[in-house]
Amino acid sequence: MSTMWTVLLLCVSVYLCVPSRSYGAFIISRDVQQDSDGTIHKLLKKRSVNSAQIEVQSVKIKCKVASRFANTVMTTTALNKANVSQEVFFEVELPKTAFITNFSMEIDSKTYVGEVKEKEKAKKQYEKAVSSGQTAGLVKASGRKMEKFSVSVNIAANSNVTFTLTYEELLQRRFGKYEIMIRVKPKQLVQHFEIAADIYEPQGIAFLDAYATFITNELLPLVEKTVTDKKAHLSFSPTLDQQRKCPDCDGTLIDGDFFIKYDVNRVQDLGDIQIVNGYFVHFFAPADLQRLPKNVVFVIDRSGSMIGKKMEQTREALQTILGDLYEEDHFGLITFDHKINKWRPSLSKATKENVNAAKTFVKTIQPRGWTNINDAVLRAVDILIAAEKNKTVPGNSASMIILLTDGDPTYGERNLDIIKNNVQTAIGRNMSLFCLGFGFDVDYNFLDVMAKQNDGLARRIYEASDAVLQLQGFYDEVSSPLLSEVRFNYPEDTVNSLTGSYFKQLFNGSEIVVAGQLNDIEMNDFAVEVSAQGAENDFVVKGQASAQKWDTIFPDQEYIFGDFTERLWAYLTIQQLLDKKDKGTPEEKVNATTEALELSLKYNFVTPLTSMVVTKPENEDKPEDALIADKLTEDQRTDTSVPSRTVPQTSYRYTSSPVNWVDGDPHFIIELPDKNDALCFNINDKPGTIFNLVKDPLTGTVVNGQTIGDKKVDPASKKNTYFGRFGIIHEKFGIRLMVSTQEILVSEHGKQTKLFWSDNTSVKGLNIDLQVTKDRSLTVTLRNSVKFVIMLHKVWKKHPYHQDYLGFYTLDSHLFSQRVHGLLGQFYNGVQFEVSELFAGKDVDKSDAFMFVKGHRILVTRGWQKDFRKDVKNGENVPCWFIHNNGTGLIDGDLTDYVVSGLFKTN
Repeated sequence: MSTMWTVLLLCVSVYLCVPSRSYGAFIISRDVQQDSDGTIHKLLKKRSVNSAQIEVQSVKIKCKVASRFANTVMTTTALNKANVSQEVFFEVELPKTAFITNFSMEIDSKTYVGEVKEKEKAKKQYEKAVSSGQTAGLVKASGRKMEKFSVSVNIAANSNVTFTLTYEELLQRRFGKYEIMIRVKPKQLVQHFEIAADIYEPQGIAFLDAYATFITNELLPLVEKTVTDKKAHLSFSPTLDQQRKCPDCDGTLIDGDFFIKYDVNRVQDLGDIQIVNGYFVHFFAPADLQRLPKNVVFVIDRSGSMIGKKMEQTREALQTILGDLYEEDHFGLITFDHKINKWRPSLSKATKENVNAAKTFVKTIQPRGWTNINDAVLRAVDILIAAEKNKTVPGNSASMIILLTDGDPTYGERNLDIIKNNVQTAIGRNMSLFCLGFGFDVDYNFLDVMAKQNDGLARRIYEASDAVLQLQGFYDEVSSPLLSEVRFNYPEDTVNSLTGSYFKQLFNGSEIVVAGQLNDIEMNDFAVEVSAQGAENDFVVKGQASAQKWDTIFPDQEYIFGDFTERLWAYLTIQQLLDKKDKGTPEEKVNATTEALELSLKYNFVTPLTSMVVTKPENEDKPEDALIADKLTEDQRTDTSVPSRTVPQTSYRYTSSPVNWVDGDPHFIIELPDKNDALCFNINDKPGTIFNLVKDPLTGTVVNGQTIGDKKVDPASKKNTYFGRFGIIHEKFGIRLMVSTQEILVSEHGKQTKLFWSDNTSVKGLNIDLQVTKDRSLTVTLRNSVKFVIMLHKVWKKHPYHQDYLGFYTLDSHLFSQRVHGLLGQFYNGVQFEVSELFAGKDVDKSDAFMFVKGHRILVTRGWQKDFRKDVKNGENVPCWFIHNNGTGLIDGDLTDYVVSGLFKTN
């Protein structure tokens, strides 16, 4: 049976789930990172057919919210209108904090339902399929809040498939509102498209807004909203014609995010308590509380890796944050690299004069050294403890430390467990620690655990143009504490299995949620007490929790969705057990893991401890096939603007595929887009030496280069060498390519072709494409693999000294394996370094510094090299840190280790 390929892309976010593309017994998981799906993309491009043969008949997103607990069901039906079977692909985006609870596929009236299993047991089925040569599906982070997984299914001719996915999540209150976001990108017109949301809030709905980024004036009336005291219903269901971009085109307007934002009434100091079927949930966010004064120490990383945009954005954000301090607040500033510097020895009151002085200081912060996190945080603890001991801050104030760093500790105490223990011991629950990890070079799990151990939280700051807003936004969340030392007390003989009941602080615009079980399922009321420290005196409220029947509150509704209060309790309990698994004692970790696994299996939640397995129907092409779709933890989320791949923790994660090259005399340039920076070095050897530039044993790719010298040496100049010939080998494709300044010779499986620089020409082979731009460049594209560009530098033939030479540029270095090496190749998977101690160099226009890289401390110079791709004559300046002495300390081993005996030799 022939199989055709079609792609349907329906990207759905926080409260929408859309089936997607890949292969397999479907395994939804939460902690395994996979490689890129770039190969699939190329296969689809190569074998694509008219997408009209696959018709998406319906997309329905149903979201129900009962007391902040959201249950979302997404159903998609597609019809194969072709007379042959087709593999149809779908993509799904999920909120990273949601738990998947069900996934099913209905094919030819038969339903395949997912089963949640312990992760290790589920993996065995997946690994068996992979070992038999089948294709594994992929999941990668999608933006900052979502993750994307893929699934595919073979649909017989004139048959349809229906995908249904369900997930649940507790809505978080931030800045005084709850938010539901649905991302819809169907990429085509849909016969029946519908988004519907029902919200049930016994406290009453204070306000509700709905809008979408793609809404036009014509679509606006289709957003129907009905809000009563305690219920809201929203729907959006455009017809086929209303979805069109224009009357005669097939493009769809439905492309963007659909938002629902609301809040509930807050009148009782005790909060709202719901009792349903033996479980209760307590929501606490009292209105009209006076703000607590706060004591905050900002601990700012100024190590060498913060150089460039990150430091600029940090300084800019601090200007605004300092300006937002209230006068009754007290604050301090610590900057650190391998040295710790305090702005002032003690806390300062946030007067206008002190804030302005701090802003002036912030402008002077410059990156320079290594990273001593341990001593920096401990110094901040000392400042806060001294202020409380000396009573220079109000007794009812809330103390906190905000740490911002972009890397791992590289100086002083570097053992992460010891650092966490030192910080926890020093803080002793007397203050909160908030950790901000800038970019993807940080060990996020280390920051996350350290924050949670000290009553705080961690947040990743993404390296992007809005990093300033991210920093300010985080500060805004924690800038206004309303209560401290918040404790919830319930009768011990009445309730059990409580989620966390102690909270260090309650912040303005947020909400505390506590859930538990009742000892007697028939019990309808019990006593409640909440105590805390308020702005002026102790805050204590007491009351009685009483059960109200939901059919009385909402008489016209059947049961909302299952035992939602029980499931909310399970959701919260699992989340807190997972935190305890990371931060507790060894015994607590074992017990928390066991309990969290039991609850995950009982309530059919996909968590870091479980996987959901769906067995797909067999067919003659794939009798046993498997897909693993990961639900990534935050520490496993890497940069998402390039295809996901496994990256060592010691390397940079690139926001775009870096271009690494060698050109000129010969200058090696290592591009680091995430750092907005580059490294460079020269090699000096006698003309005729052949160096290995790239060697990848897994892909079979080898690139060697042979140096040439000048025609004759200018007595007033140093001896220069350049690359005059390159040899490129791809063993699996049977390719040999020789490029010199005179000609280009290519051999593919013994068939040879000669090209010349004097012509604009292109050649398409079975596995290689060559394109010559006359007297300028050669672009080499290996099929479904990497791309190289070789630049030709023409020199006046009568020049007394110089002659033509070549430059070599790698455009798709991320497609090489982790085992790639060579003078250039060793950097394709990234390199970690820190620059410190800038000082004036021998050249007055260039600064020197010390770099810590690959265990070496080496002298480097700030300079620049040339990128000749756009301007082959003059080139473009590329700032870089220059490593002296043939790259010693940066390259692995010695320069002589890279010398080979022939242009097509590997040793």
